[in-house]
Amino acid sequence: MNKKQTLTIYTPTYNRAYCLPQLYNSLNSQTLQDFIWLVIDDGSTDNTKELIDDWIKSSRFEIIYFRQQNEGKMEKVNFAHNFIFTELNMCVDSDDYLLDNAVEIILNEWGKVSSNSKIAGMVGLDIFKDGSIVGQKFPDNLNFSKFSHFEKIGATGDKKFVYRTEVVKKYPSYPKFNNEKFPAPGYLYRLIDVDYDLWIFNTPLCVVEYLNDGLSRNKFKQFINAPNSFVFYRHERMRLAINLIDKFKNAIHYVSSCLFAHKNIFKNNSFKLTTFLALPFGVLLNLYIKRSSKKGVV
Repeated sequence: MNKKQTLTIYTPTYNRAYCLPQLYNSLNSQTLQDFIWLVIDDGSTDNTKELIDDWIKSSRFEIIYFRQQNEGKMEKVNFAHNFIFTELNMCVDSDDYLLDNAVEIILNEWGKVSSNSKIAGMVGLDIFKDGSIVGQKFPDNLNFSKFSHFEKIGATGDKKFVYRTEVVKKYPSYPKFNNEKFPAPGYLYRLIDVDYDLWIFNTPLCVVEYLNDGLSRNKFKQFINAPNSFVFYRHERMRLAINLIDKFKNAIHYVSSCLFAHKNIFKNNSFKLTTFLALPFGVLLNLYIKRSSKKGVV
């Protein structure tokens, strides 16, 4: 990969040829072209490859395309993190697109903090097509935070993360269990939180849309389809919890996920007391997810 560029924008995609052009057009319109677009195709059966091949021939910026077997988004993220060599990297989903000056904003902000070795990266805002902010913005008087503290400081909703590549490469890849598609991108962010802070700013970078076939729309299905992954993730969330309430909430989900995975709730569990106290709530959560699934809510 060309190391002269500063930023890699990577996009895991699956059968999204119908919406990829809006992302491509937004990249082609960037006021600063200091980036590479890495597209990792998760085994699409539509005309994604043909689209990308045409764009590679005519694009103003470098495009790198890989097509692999269908393994899920997090496996594509693992591939991207191992492949990228630019200083910074950012994931932009195939159904989203960047504001025309997003790359310029990112690199200007990075210039303020790049020399700080305790900064893992930066976080800007996502917005909807009508211009409204996804969730809530960051407090105006705050410049640094951690992903795990966003709820505490009132910064709800999805945000756009830009990470220092050398930092990301220090941490384990997203795990895989029994051919499940690992469902929790925030896991890596929380691992990084232990050692680093993030530079935060209230500037929109990305326009998002939650399509019916996206992960955000299908959270309950993930609880049922990837129970072993959630058992691992919720145990890790208890380990990385920022307070007792956070640990207890994740213990509830841990119980529910163990029931879906048919696993012993207390075996290989480092937080038996918390889990015991959460047991009845976890059983109720499990029943709620099952009933919601039968009603078609998920």
